[in-house]
Amino acid sequence: MNLLVTLGAGVVFGLALAAPPGPMNAVIAGESVLRGRFAGFRAGLGAATADAIFFVLAYLGVVAVVDSFPLLRGAMVAGGGVLMLYFAVGAARGARASFRPTSGDEPSIEAGKGFRKALVLALTNPYQVLFWLTVGVGMLRPSELDVLARLPVVGADLAGTLVVSTGSPALIGGFFLGVLIWIVGFPVGLAAAENRTETFAPVVAVVSAVVLAGFGVFFLYDAATTLSALAG
Repeated sequence: MNLLVTLGAGVVFGLALAAPPGPMNAVIAGESVLRGRFAGFRAGLGAATADAIFFVLAYLGVVAVVDSFPLLRGAMVAGGGVLMLYFAVGAARGARASFRPTSGDEPSIEAGKGFRKALVLALTNPYQVLFWLTVGVGMLRPSELDVLARLPVVGADLAGTLVVSTGSPALIGGFFLGVLIWIVGFPVGLAAAENRTETFAPVVAVVSAVVLAGFGVFFLYDAATTLSALAG
């Protein structure tokens, strides 16, 4: 029973991490509506691959190196910001192309780029690194978390009802299963909605471009602040 609870908690945790709006979902959304659900899935797989890499690095303790060298972190954030702005321009161009009747032949040109785009973007995303430095490390550390026991008033009565084992293969497996569910379901849902209305694709592409540009500017500002503090 505890194994199933831990697996379920991992799935919910993976979904909770993957679902919120952000640069990764902006890339997945843009790929899905402009090049189809399989392109969106490939982009999601690129982001999930980055999580798998960070998982291994966190397990080995390598991810902590980034936190120890502010200059390295600043350079990484700056690189991520530049990449996001670059991909924002690509998303905006895709939105403009999607209005043209002849745009149906264009997706094959970049059909294989979604995976690489999302992978590189995720690997330079400081928030993804920060997650594996904090929550990710806690998820890997063997322990037990009595979830309901922390509730006020009724916690004592519910103690032992919902116990999650951190460091368990079930929690890690459930986490990546939750991510997988999202990167499959999200592109399918977007593609289905796009089939119902011709204006959906360009609108999503424009929103994706705006989200990526916003994160790009924010990351560059963050990097400039970090580097200027080190120089001072």
